[in-house]
Amino acid sequence: MHTLHPKPFIPSRYFMVAGTFLLSMLVYVDRIGISVAKGPMTEALQLSDKQFGWVLSMFALGYALFQTPLGILSDRFGPRKALAAVVSLWSLFTALTGAVTSFISLFVIRFLFGVGEAGAYPGIAKAVYHWIPIRERGIVNGINFSGGRFGAAFALPFVALAIDSLGWRTTFFTLGFLGILWALAWYLLFRDDPEEHPRVSAFEKEEIRLSRSKLGVEAKSTFAVQSLVESRNLWLAMGQYFASNFTFFFCLTWLFPHVKEQFMLNNLEAGVYASLPLVAGAFGNMFSGWLVDTIYKNGHFKWSRVIPAAIGFTLAAGGLLASLFATEVTLAILFLSVAIFGADMTISPSWTLCNDIGKSHSGAVSGTMNMAGNIGSFVTALAFPYLRDWTGSVTPFFIIGTVLNVLAILMWLNVKPDQPIKFKKV
Repeated sequence: MHTLHPKPFIPSRYFMVAGTFLLSMLVYVDRIGISVAKGPMTEALQLSDKQFGWVLSMFALGYALFQTPLGILSDRFGPRKALAAVVSLWSLFTALTGAVTSFISLFVIRFLFGVGEAGAYPGIAKAVYHWIPIRERGIVNGINFSGGRFGAAFALPFVALAIDSLGWRTTFFTLGFLGILWALAWYLLFRDDPEEHPRVSAFEKEEIRLSRSKLGVEAKSTFAVQSLVESRNLWLAMGQYFASNFTFFFCLTWLFPHVKEQFMLNNLEAGVYASLPLVAGAFGNMFSGWLVDTIYKNGHFKWSRVIPAAIGFTLAAGGLLASLFATEVTLAILFLSVAIFGADMTISPSWTLCNDIGKSHSGAVSGTMNMAGNIGSFVTALAFPYLRDWTGSVTPFFIIGTVLNVLAILMWLNVKPDQPIKFKKV
């Protein structure tokens, strides 16, 4: 029998979620800034569209390749130190983006920027595992990823205004400084385990502890790459996340210049239109997170992950396909908003699944899934300009995205979230 303690008006874990929400916003503000800066940057550095595509893809490659290593870093050193370190690292390279003088320097700096950002979501996943009861993980993951979408949506028009007012170089310097401020605040205010935090009430500590005990005592285990390779669940998670990122990353990279060129818009108009699918994605994240938790609370563990993801990929496929028939900007953005709402419905079940099957190794497992997803981002950044150049049309790109989304539904139907990855016990 446990001791009763007074219940806090606002649980401290919600303040932790506020911090990860802000971090998610920062991730995407920093990431999408280069897309908004495409015009003046390519003019100053004399870059072609294909060269700019390689710059975008280098971020995605660095981001993808270092997901698992930095996920392991979060598991080993905890999200407090890991997130403070990686945010400081990528903020440095965000600022240095404003100092580049050539294609090669931009190419290298954006790769290293991607390496730094690779630690963000695995670190967040580890914090969620320690701080958030399983019944709340769906909505918390939805809130965290909606922060990224709101951040990107905010960035499109406002970074465009900043670049028009301050210039693209000063804008990147400013974004880097904001990241350093977040890293400092996180290190000072956060603790890896709620039981170590002096401001968490005894009631909440006990509530989180009891939530963990209901899942059973988890035996300590050692991380092994072989365990990841042998997990069918993880391969399915990686495949579907490739499809999800292939769709979404288009909005972060080529949507702004695409609508600006196709519909002959100015910077601010293009920024406003390109932000709308990202706002739709934010609501897709939150709706999906709510749906994950609602289905779970009704006693359907597997379907609480599968149904939201399957609905999301159906909307993503339909939205991409329908956008091909749009002849004016409002209709095109409407269909793409449906597609991104759907693609982002797949995020919360994906990361919640990583907590289900990864447990104390959630950082490494989520990082590995995100690695595969960002190989999809890498392909997107290059596929759009090259396919358009080879075929004279954007249609092949959207058809490929549609097919990938349909295949992802089939992958989710074979996922078994109640079967954790078998790491060696110690």
